[in-house]
Amino acid sequence: MTRTKHISFRFLIYALLLLSGGLAFSEGDVTSQMTNLVLQIAVILFAVRICGKASERIGIPSVLGELISGVIIGPYALGGIPLPGFPHGFFPLNSADLAVSPELYGFSTIASIILLFASGLETDFALFLRYSITGSIVGLGGVIFSFVFGALAGVLLMGKSFSDPLCLFLGIMSTATSVGITARILSTQKKMDSPEGVTILAAAVFDDVLGIVLLAVVLGIVSAIQGGGSISAGSIWLIAAGAFGIWLGFTALGLIFSKKIASFLKLFKHSWDFSICALGLALLLSGFFEKQGLAMIIGAYVTGLSLSGTDIANVVQERIYGLYEFFVPLFFAVMGMMVNVRALFNTEVLTFGIAYTILAVLSKVLGCGIPTLALGFNVRGALRIGSGMVPRGEVALIIAGIGLTAGILDEQMFGVVIMMTLLTTLVAPPLLTASLKMNGRGTRKETKVGDSETITWDFGNPEIAGIVNHGFLRDLRSEGFFVQSLNMDEGISHARKDDISISITKKENEIEIEATAEDAGFIKTTMYENVLRLNDVMQDLKEASDPLQLKRESFDGFARTSSLHPDKQLVKKVKARAITVDLQGSSKEEILKELVQLLANTGHVTDFQQVLHDVSEREKVMSTGMQNGIALPHAKTDGVDSLCCAIGIKKGGADFGAMDGKPSNLFIMVASPKSTNSPHLQFLAFITGKLKNEDTRKNIVDAPDAAAIKEIISNAE
Repeated sequence: MTRTKHISFRFLIYALLLLSGGLAFSEGDVTSQMTNLVLQIAVILFAVRICGKASERIGIPSVLGELISGVIIGPYALGGIPLPGFPHGFFPLNSADLAVSPELYGFSTIASIILLFASGLETDFALFLRYSITGSIVGLGGVIFSFVFGALAGVLLMGKSFSDPLCLFLGIMSTATSVGITARILSTQKKMDSPEGVTILAAAVFDDVLGIVLLAVVLGIVSAIQGGGSISAGSIWLIAAGAFGIWLGFTALGLIFSKKIASFLKLFKHSWDFSICALGLALLLSGFFEKQGLAMIIGAYVTGLSLSGTDIANVVQERIYGLYEFFVPLFFAVMGMMVNVRALFNTEVLTFGIAYTILAVLSKVLGCGIPTLALGFNVRGALRIGSGMVPRGEVALIIAGIGLTAGILDEQMFGVVIMMTLLTTLVAPPLLTASLKMNGRGTRKETKVGDSETITWDFGNPEIAGIVNHGFLRDLRSEGFFVQSLNMDEGISHARKDDISISITKKENEIEIEATAEDAGFIKTTMYENVLRLNDVMQDLKEASDPLQLKRESFDGFARTSSLHPDKQLVKKVKARAITVDLQGSSKEEILKELVQLLANTGHVTDFQQVLHDVSEREKVMSTGMQNGIALPHAKTDGVDSLCCAIGIKKGGADFGAMDGKPSNLFIMVASPKSTNSPHLQFLAFITGKLKNEDTRKNIVDAPDAAAIKEIISNAE
């Protein structure tokens, strides 16, 4: 970019800031608040994506990058720097109790509801009640140790009583576990279905439910204390019983009437409609729980939990994924924005934060590890299980936000919780990886789940692999398995039923399944039936349609519609340096190779062989030889970084399997990237529209050089 362009870009940004600032401070109060909110959300969305991707590149979870992005752009850092039109900064400090604006915090509150609603949908309450004794004991041990250790941090380091609201919150914030990070490590190490992996994933289910229950109890106690109520041992038990009763009552009602609730939602017919209404129920129950002195996220979790066993659970989860991806990173950023970085550098705060983090790590290692020693595991296995339960995550941040707005946590203690969340998430992966690499099994005796094997299917195409994976998971659910999406972005799922445990990872063209050798037969049979069913569907599709007729209609459709929607930007994709009037090849393979070489002249080909392979594979499905001497070889490929086009003329023509059986003499190759959006079909429509005129085709074939061909295409109607 030239210096002039740099100056123009900076001037544009400066003008936009002045304009937005003028709007913010010259119009009415509501308008100014909404203007600021819109601009702030826009900045946050870019910040979380940039920092999230940067985090993934250096090998740490994207959630940490999203959290750090909030710290960077927040009111205590860059957000507080005065700018034109924003005298108090782009993210001005609202107050000591709530650093961001109430409007922005409102968005983060909605995000926390969506997050916990989704967590509830992923939880199988029946599994919570009936799954392995090991999982329940490990989960319970982790919650108890974490709560006690967290509360003791306040007692020992701050001299407060155990029942003090601050100590109770320090305890409850220490209980949460983020199993998504652990699942990724287990999957990478091929340990998802080891005794330790199965136990960690089972314990995480108990951890989630027990943590929410404990939050309800703590909030009930805190509410009574803040209201001036008695805090005797008897009254605490009474308050705890009341809070637990509200949670249990609504959970029981939700589970009992879950099918009726699902039937009611399905009255809205379309899956998008009933999914949004399901989220509406979560918001409704969230508000009710808040009115009862409990947290909104408890109501959201109860709603998700109630629907988790219904036939619409997976559909709802899939439909709200877009909202989840929009809101949840915004939530992490807002949490980061409320961290007073300067306060964290206070020696006392830093000391307390490190001590609290050490206790948080030890509480999970000991609380989850020690019980396993009585359940058939050795010290090695106990360490692996305890390490896998160490990462804290979203729930800890949500609870911290509740404590901050309620005045229970000050900005220093809030920063301490953020520090603990960051450090436990960073410490857990190397700790778990090191323990998994220790020689020897983690159990005293050989177990069924210890004898595992990995089965891999390569379907040669990511879209086919995605369809097969979806069908396989659906078949497992129909067999009574509880299927949990542990890391949606990385395609990691886990299925459990009784003593059968299966981990599924979808990687580009492949589906990789890890399970015991004894269950391999069941898995292969299920996959065979799934693929066979899909093959029958494809056969029915072939019988119900004539591919050649569809090809002809497609070509005719391109030619008709392209003239209705001309796009001058598409003309720029035709480069003279990627055009030749003298193709040398005589066979399809030779011509394709020449055209890919021409594509490389555009500068957009990053992998020559990959492009040639993908274009050739597309030709195997059905020849792109059209009619009137035209051939349009094309493909979406990872071998280019942008849409590009090559044009070649074969004077004598060559056999390219054209629809009319005649030789092709005008070849136009189009390649565009798989991973990003590009006007692939639009360009094909555009170029065929240019070629529908017989005189235009003749002029191109007879053109003396590349420049003449580009000129003809640019000026053709």
